[in-house]
Parts: sequence; C-alpha cells; structure tokens
Amino acid sequence: MNAAVKPEPVDPVTRKPQGCTNFKLRQLMRQVTQHYDAELGKTGLKTTQYSLLSHVFKLGPIRPVDLAQAMRLDASTLTRNLRPMIDHGWLVQGEGADARSRLITITPAGRDKRVEAQRHWKVAQEALNRTLGVERVLAIHALVDDSLALLGAATEGASHD
Repeated sequence: MNAAVKPEPVDPVTRKPQGCTNFKLRQLMRQVTQHYDAELGKTGLKTTQYSLLSHVFKLGPIRPVDLAQAMRLDASTLTRNLRPMIDHGWLVQGEGADARSRLITITPAGRDKRVEAQRHWKVAQEALNRTLGVERVLAIHALVDDSLALLGAATEGASHD
C-alpha cells in the first residue's frame, strides 16, 4: 500500500520550489488524462466528453453560458466540445425561454452512453486509487480544491482593484 507523502514544512526564505509549477501540473494532467482516456476510449468517449455528458445530465436542461461556468470553460471551448456530442445525438441544443436563448439537454442515447462510460470511469478511478494510493488521491483533491479557492479569491480580488 502506498503511503501518502506528507510535505515537510517549507521555510519560504531558505527553500523555494524548483522548476515551473505550470509545467509540472501539465505533466501530471497529461498522464492522468491518458489514464482515463485509455479506459473511457473503450466507449468511444474522451474524458472531456464524459464530463460534459455528466454535467448536462445533472444540471440540464441548461443554458450554454451556465454550463460553461459550471465546468469552468470558456464559451468557445464549450462550443467546440458540444458539436460532436450533438452530432452523435447524445445532446441536443433547443430553444430556451425566449428566441435568443438556447438550452442543452441530454438525450436518451446520451443517458445510455453516460451509463456505459460511467462503468469505465469507475474502473479508471479505482486503478488510479490503487496506483497512487487512496490517501495520496485524497490529498491531491484537497490540495487542488484549496488551490482553486485561493486562486479564485486572488483573481476576484485583482478584478476589483
């Protein structure tokens, strides 16, 4: 069983991170994405597509702007990711409350595809938990959540200056 690596207290005056944090995070993300994509690919979906189906399933029908905000995506990325999902018949974009608004809804075929993919996602998640150890995965989740909150607050504070 893998033991969680506990970071040692860092004295910011004498010890600083070496290398680029962005690069290190991108390396980790590439490997994690490849891990999930290998398993989800058995369903014909990428990890991003499974996430999109799951968000629309849980939140839909939903306006694209609200979906982009919930997924922390910009509008152009969401539009690019929606197109193949709509083309496959897993999602539909219909009219909203007025002529200018649109709503994204999951179809019965999309629900079926999500259920199929969910089984594969679970296999990928459990394999990652075994490889890294549950404690390390929990620590990653906590660190990411805390970091997002801190960065979000810093960004929000900067926009009010």
